[in-house]
Amino acid sequence: MPRPRSLTSATIASAALAVIDSDGVAGLSMRAVATRLGIGTMSLYRYVRDREELELLVVDLVLADVETGPTRRLAWQRQLSELGESARRAVAAHPAVIPLLLTHRHAAPNSWRWGEAMLGALTEAGFTGQQRVIAFRCLLAYIVGALQAEYLGPLSGPGTTALAALSSARYPLLAQTAMYASDVPPEQEFGQGLDIVLRGLRDLRGAPRGETG
Repeated sequence: MPRPRSLTSATIASAALAVIDSDGVAGLSMRAVATRLGIGTMSLYRYVRDREELELLVVDLVLADVETGPTRRLAWQRQLSELGESARRAVAAHPAVIPLLLTHRHAAPNSWRWGEAMLGALTEAGFTGQQRVIAFRCLLAYIVGALQAEYLGPLSGPGTTALAALSSARYPLLAQTAMYASDVPPEQEFGQGLDIVLRGLRDLRGAPRGETG
């Protein structure tokens, strides 16, 4: 009887990502990944503990495509913009992974690499201590939230169409805004929103200590 072939974490992660790309997060299971790898389910347990570890491997694999090195030569705002845009491109290529980001980003090495680069740019801008904590969390909230909104409720989706059809007499601003929203591509929505956040951070950096409102 032939011995089971050796598997690497990268091979397993790629198979798990393929399952998610095809069937969504709900379709991810030890059995589904083992089938894609052409091995028995119990053989897969030799390499990973459970589905949770599969999810972590997938998140780390997706974030491996986030570029961090070249940004260090740029001004701090440009660094953060490039880091945010790079994260969006990497994750948008596999949108079904988005629900796993918040759950596993604390344990994914490529998330640490990206976070360290973000904090480096903030530190260069003069953010320290609790102010750096808030600035970092603000950026994370925007980037992850924007990705979730793009995936779960895109401006080109039926929700926008429904809002645009509301009574212009009762909801004039909501209906009109939805009409404009349908023509906004996701890249523009993300980029201009991130620019608003970065302008806020720039103003915060320039405010005297304690005067942030």
